[in-house]
Amino acid sequence: MAKKPKKAPAEGEGGEVEAPKSKKKLVIILAAVLLLGGGGGGFFLMKKKAASHAEGEHAEEVKKPVVFLDVREMILNLTPELGQDKARFAKLRIALELKDAKAESEIKPLMPRVEDTLQVYMRELRASDLSGSMGLYRLREELLRRVNVALYPAKAEAVLFKDVIIQ
Repeated sequence: MAKKPKKAPAEGEGGEVEAPKSKKKLVIILAAVLLLGGGGGGFFLMKKKAASHAEGEHAEEVKKPVVFLDVREMILNLTPELGQDKARFAKLRIALELKDAKAESEIKPLMPRVEDTLQVYMRELRASDLSGSMGLYRLREELLRRVNVALYPAKAEAVLFKDVIIQ
């Protein structure tokens, strides 16, 4: 029993067998390129549209004048430091930054509530709590939070210091 040698595939047959695999790879690659190109183009258009929309919003914000509402000057006695008998005082003048004049008309009737909130909080502070720029930054953030609670549903954008004197 002699073994029959296997026939080597003819050149035409080998090329035909490989052709379908090559076409599938080519189709997959083309689909991936089109998908990535379409996604990139869509991202570019959306980003461009968002940038132009943001510029439009920015232009509207600039048109509205910001309003500053002064809070009356307050002189407060601070809590004494441990082991210290000498009374310390703080003189404070602040302004509230508001979005527009409409907010000012909403907030003015609530100013006694705002002043009460500020005085109650400030009387609990020590002079060391107000030392340095970091102390004033923390004070500004805490005052803004408390003012916005007192003014709800109206809102102040910022609390600005005009004078802060500690004696």
